[in-house]
Amino acid sequence: MHDLHKQADQLHHELNQALGRLNFGPLDEEEKSLNHLMAQPDFWQDAQHAAEVSKQQAKLEKRLQPWRQLRQELADTKELLSLNDDSLQSDLSKTLEKLNTRFVQLQDDLKLTGPYDDYDAVLSIHAGAGGTDAQDWAQMIMRMYLRFAEQQGWKADVLEESSSDEAGIKSVTIEMTGDYTYGRLKSEHGVHRLVRLSPFNSDNLRQTSFAKVEVTPKIDRPDQLVIDDKDLKIDVYRSGGHGGQSVNTTDSAVRITHLPTGLVVAIQNERSQLQNKETALSILRGRLAQLQLEQHAEQLSELKGPNEQAAWGNQIRSYVLHPYKQVKDLRTRHESSDPDKVLDGDLEPFIEAYLNQIDIE
Repeated sequence: MHDLHKQADQLHHELNQALGRLNFGPLDEEEKSLNHLMAQPDFWQDAQHAAEVSKQQAKLEKRLQPWRQLRQELADTKELLSLNDDSLQSDLSKTLEKLNTRFVQLQDDLKLTGPYDDYDAVLSIHAGAGGTDAQDWAQMIMRMYLRFAEQQGWKADVLEESSSDEAGIKSVTIEMTGDYTYGRLKSEHGVHRLVRLSPFNSDNLRQTSFAKVEVTPKIDRPDQLVIDDKDLKIDVYRSGGHGGQSVNTTDSAVRITHLPTGLVVAIQNERSQLQNKETALSILRGRLAQLQLEQHAEQLSELKGPNEQAAWGNQIRSYVLHPYKQVKDLRTRHESSDPDKVLDGDLEPFIEAYLNQIDIE
């Protein structure tokens, strides 16, 4: 029984450390506060606010409940161990083994404890250096992420798309909705490089193309990241997007510029100018939050505008289709010899390698 006591104490120690990293105490208090709020008689009078609260409560419960249950079962097991009943030794040994297995599985959650990891994500792709080849490459990447989202069971909505005159796309903005979409996709933020035989020149020469991928958390609530109105320049113009004649004859498109950083967000897909403005503000909040994380700034006023170009020297991952086949992440050194499979959405190994690396760091 002595060894079982040691095992239980060790698991208890490691579990407490994990709960600390998870920020379990404050999150548990937040969930209790939301439960209390939802129990109020007038809770559903403001349907939109109620829906936001309910969504946040459900998200917290889904994350905390497995840890809460493991902690309680370990406490029950330690109580039985304190009886020092040898007849229980075999059962308690099996129970501790199962609890250890569950703990190891739950530890994956600790890789996603960033301030916005459990948020939905907004993924933007911009064709970089490489002309038509780069625009075609941007469309290939768009397909890769849509396939990945489908495999994850996420919802993907195209918010804005600018098509190329010849082939591919100039840019696209996609909203990804699901479990930990920002936490899972943040590894994709950066410049992606393609090397292949170009299908767009008669000599079929080898071509290097670039596309820039931006991944930001989707921040709907203004109180989660407050932007001073005087820092915003809002332009309204005529939408040229899809949606019928009524869209093209109204000034529904919105462009918002954050003056201190120079960040620009333009949305024209929705029929309503108000919808476009809210969507653009949500994306802008996410990009500012991303900049804060990258620049370790406490205040928005400290932020400098991004200057990374989608060109040689800035890439995070290379996709080589000729003269050999390889996809290699330049940060984690993880690689695959099957680029076709990766471009078909098999990104999980690259994402796991990135999360494992930042977890170690």
